[in-house]
Amino acid sequence: MAERTDERHAEKMKKKQAAHDKILAGKTVEKGLLIVNTGKGKGKTTAALGMVVRAIGHGKKVGVVQFVKGAMTTGETAVFAAFPDNVEFKAMGEGFTWNTQDRARDILLAREAWDEVKRMIADPAYDMVLADELNIVLRYDYLPLDEVLEVLTARADMKHVIVTGRNAPDALIEHADLVTEMTLVKHPYREQAVKAQPGIEF
Repeated sequence: MAERTDERHAEKMKKKQAAHDKILAGKTVEKGLLIVNTGKGKGKTTAALGMVVRAIGHGKKVGVVQFVKGAMTTGETAVFAAFPDNVEFKAMGEGFTWNTQDRARDILLAREAWDEVKRMIADPAYDMVLADELNIVLRYDYLPLDEVLEVLTARADMKHVIVTGRNAPDALIEHADLVTEMTLVKHPYREQAVKAQPGIEF
């Protein structure tokens, strides 16, 4: 009985492998991707930073600009500091908008951070650029969406750009090649009064 089950399983996996190989054979295009991580769930920046780590492992050059979280000391800053030839990491915000309560200054800082993103996108030395929490900046109209879309659309063919943050604009989602929406199912911050912890949230 067990032998028959094993044989059926092997045959099933063989068919799956053949189908998978056929699909792979048709995938021949290489291009720079516009990737958007959005949604109310945790993990948008975490997933993007995982791609940054993956790119480092392939010897790629990555630019990271954080629009909001500059006021925080995060674990990733220490990690990326060990790879100065592969990562330029710029935390340029002063905290979340409800912390600063200064719209004019938030707009100024958003513009400065966006200028850095544009520089990295225009520089052929960078293979990937992460614009962390850019969606928040767009949500509050700190930057013109049309300008952002124009820059993202005009980037070099092989340039990967990752944009994170809740409430990604519909137009950005439409332009993107890959969109992931993080869905909140449970979070200890909300349900158990567990505070943000090093290595988990930052």
